[in-house]
Amino acid sequence: MQLYEFDPLADRRWDNLVASHPRASVFHQRGWLKALAATYGYRTLAVTCTPPEEPLRDALVFCEVRSGITGSRLVSLPFSDHTDPLLRENGADQEIAAWMQARCRQENLNYIELRPLSGSVHFGRFLAPRQPFWLHTLDLTPSAEQLFRNLHKDCLQRRIRHAERQQLSYEKGASSKHLDDFYKLLMLTRRRFGLLPQPRAWFQNVIAGMSPHAEIRLARKHGKAIAAILSLRHRQTAVYKYGCSDAADHHLAGMPFLFWKLIEESKAQGMEELDFGRTDMHNEGLTGFKDHFGARRNKLNYFRYVEKKHEGSSLGMDTAAAHALFSVLPAALSSRAGGLVYRHFG
Repeated sequence: MQLYEFDPLADRRWDNLVASHPRASVFHQRGWLKALAATYGYRTLAVTCTPPEEPLRDALVFCEVRSGITGSRLVSLPFSDHTDPLLRENGADQEIAAWMQARCRQENLNYIELRPLSGSVHFGRFLAPRQPFWLHTLDLTPSAEQLFRNLHKDCLQRRIRHAERQQLSYEKGASSKHLDDFYKLLMLTRRRFGLLPQPRAWFQNVIAGMSPHAEIRLARKHGKAIAAILSLRHRQTAVYKYGCSDAADHHLAGMPFLFWKLIEESKAQGMEELDFGRTDMHNEGLTGFKDHFGARRNKLNYFRYVEKKHEGSSLGMDTAAAHALFSVLPAALSSRAGGLVYRHFG
């Protein structure tokens, strides 16, 4: 079976495939791919069994990451929790496996990484599993009253009621002012955990590319933004992607308040599921927080094909030295550094 390469950002057939394929997600949307390309300079690439003159029936999409620091690779997709291969049940598994191997050798890539949502992939035994994550999803089909009853009584129900008694104001939108307030809180949160903030341009490009399916929710006290979340939508699935807050105001329960607003409004809009995103299995605090919503927890596995000469050569930002540096950088420098550094770690 012959394979064809194409650029999904230049091929008008891509949107129809994402709209129709049962495994497509928010991370396949053109706006998300455009944000990755515009912010980090990644080249988008897809491979398919469909000839160029026919309607697109299947595809496996990647971003090409070229870095003198972390090496070169194809990732499906960077900064995305999961990206299922949009293939048919009787797809060309062996041909795609051979294509990956050939591409690694021809382009001198460190590895090719897949992030499937639907479990194991079947492109041959040359794909090795990576460290798994948890993925939490919440069924939104019960009534709003039942969804609230399913929340942990002490950790969520009482805190949401506390936030309401505190008369927190609430707003939702995607304006420059919403983004400014969100990004200020994000800077505080990333500094608190010793992490470099993503560049502001990333969020600006996500909102521009995904509108009207990208929204910022803000909780305020006396006009001051104390907590914010950024969510996305695809079909009947709402996706929580980023959250941030001011630690000085955690006693006001702004984050539980905003998550309940997201659940309540997604339910009212006909959403059937809330995707809470991936969680590091070692992060027991965040895992427990998502468990408290009554969300279903499943293992999320990533896979890599690694050329033997590159084994063990990839680098990461999760080092004590990096955390120490990021926690003391001035805000302006941290934001600028995020724009320079993040593209190397997609």
